[in-house]
Amino acid sequence: MLKFLIKKQLLEIFRGYFFDAKKNRMRSKGQVALWIIFFVVIMVGMMGGLFTVMALSLCEGLNAAGVGWLYYALMGLVAIVLGAFGSVFSTYSSLYLAKDNDLLLSLPIPVRTIIISRLFTVFLMGAMYSAVATIPALIVDWIIIRAGALRILGGLIWFLIVTVIVMLLSVTLGWVVARISLKLKNKSIITTLIAVAFIGIYYYVYFQAVDLIRDLIANAAAYGSQIKGAAYGVYLFGRTGEGDFTAIGIFLAVLAVLCVLVWRLLSRSFLKIATTSASAPRIRYREKTHQARGPLTALVLKELGRFTSSSNYMLNCGLGVLLIPASGILLLVKGGEICEILDLVFTARPDTSAMLVLTMLFLLSIMIDNAAPSVSLEGKSIWIPQSLPVSPATVLRAKMLSQFVVSAPLMLFAAICGAAILKTSVAVRILMVLMTLAFSAFSALFNTVIGTKLPLLTWTSELVPIKQTAAVAIALFGGWFAAILPVGLYLLVGYQLGAAAYLAIWIVLLCGIDLLLLRWLDKKGAAIFAAL
Repeated sequence: MLKFLIKKQLLEIFRGYFFDAKKNRMRSKGQVALWIIFFVVIMVGMMGGLFTVMALSLCEGLNAAGVGWLYYALMGLVAIVLGAFGSVFSTYSSLYLAKDNDLLLSLPIPVRTIIISRLFTVFLMGAMYSAVATIPALIVDWIIIRAGALRILGGLIWFLIVTVIVMLLSVTLGWVVARISLKLKNKSIITTLIAVAFIGIYYYVYFQAVDLIRDLIANAAAYGSQIKGAAYGVYLFGRTGEGDFTAIGIFLAVLAVLCVLVWRLLSRSFLKIATTSASAPRIRYREKTHQARGPLTALVLKELGRFTSSSNYMLNCGLGVLLIPASGILLLVKGGEICEILDLVFTARPDTSAMLVLTMLFLLSIMIDNAAPSVSLEGKSIWIPQSLPVSPATVLRAKMLSQFVVSAPLMLFAAICGAAILKTSVAVRILMVLMTLAFSAFSALFNTVIGTKLPLLTWTSELVPIKQTAAVAIALFGGWFAAILPVGLYLLVGYQLGAAAYLAIWIVLLCGIDLLLLRWLDKKGAAIFAAL
């Protein structure tokens, strides 16, 4: 039975490579091969290549400084962080709160067998993520140091130790996430903020990596002695990679004890977590007057509710919600200095800095595109909005407005921040603000039109309409083109008109396009939606 459960878990992990969710059928052998090649290129070629470069930067310098153990300690810690964060959310859903818990627990299968099969999945996922960093680290070290048999054996045991640590961390953090998720009424926003925070930390470390590595190699001996004195466990962890069997024995003994403790934690808490429903808040009845809303307002609130209830939806179609106000604040802090430099560079084309600020905001606003997949997200339930006592045009306007009300206020704030630091006329500043509103309306209308024209209703996972449809791709690439076009034309010929006249022409042009797109939604778009 354990064999079949492990096979089931593996098929769930790699389901996307064998099953086409768009067409609801199995992929052909050629498609499966292409997907596997794509996976290998991403994991081995791109990510493995990045960590190979990192390993090459560290290995020779640290070994020359006599702290080769620090190389294994650093690469191991990177692999542990990568593996734990890469698998913690899948651990939370696949180990504790899997959708087939009720079915499996109702079968004559021992609970420990279910736990072991799922632990194997957690181990495999953690090993896959951490191997992206550990395997390049081992290969680089063995080639540069010309390792013997004992060092190679120690490196392999170090790899095993890293994967076990990743599994233990994933199980423990997944247990914490599962316990918290049962208490939260709406965990999507929390999940989104955690993911965004991790992305931010990742890119900060990535851009600081060169300076950090240079400083580390220059002061390797000093840092090594400090770590050895203050964090002896990290020193022993690094020594395992060099084949120190005393350190290996200590680590294996400690990990064996931790594995026993985690197994006991799982055995005692698995049934309780797996069979517990999310807690519902206690509601005390209070009589109050409810203000009636119009059909359009109610539909807009419904669309916004769907947007905020899905972390996948928010992460893929709403990242600009955080980036746009952050860029506005950054403009207030650093924008003045940057714009002064731009004005000196583009002396022959006055107010180019204003156009570049607008372009930056436009590009960020493209990252709010929740209207593009909104029609497709109706899926097989599209009959519900079609059967409501409202016109199809009203439904489509609500989808358009759900994006506009999210992006327009943020763009307005960032545009005001940008206008405040620019050394230009009052007319240009006012027109900049109006231009951002006109572009926000254009983006919302364009995305709704594309989503209505190219819907995908036959999906089994919401990630398909959110990430893998032609509508989303056109909205993204078409939006980039529309964002760059104004500044490109300004640098070519528009500067001869002056920034104020040029912006005024674009505002009129965008407003005209907005009216045409709105008319299309009300007429042809409504007919297409009603016939879906």
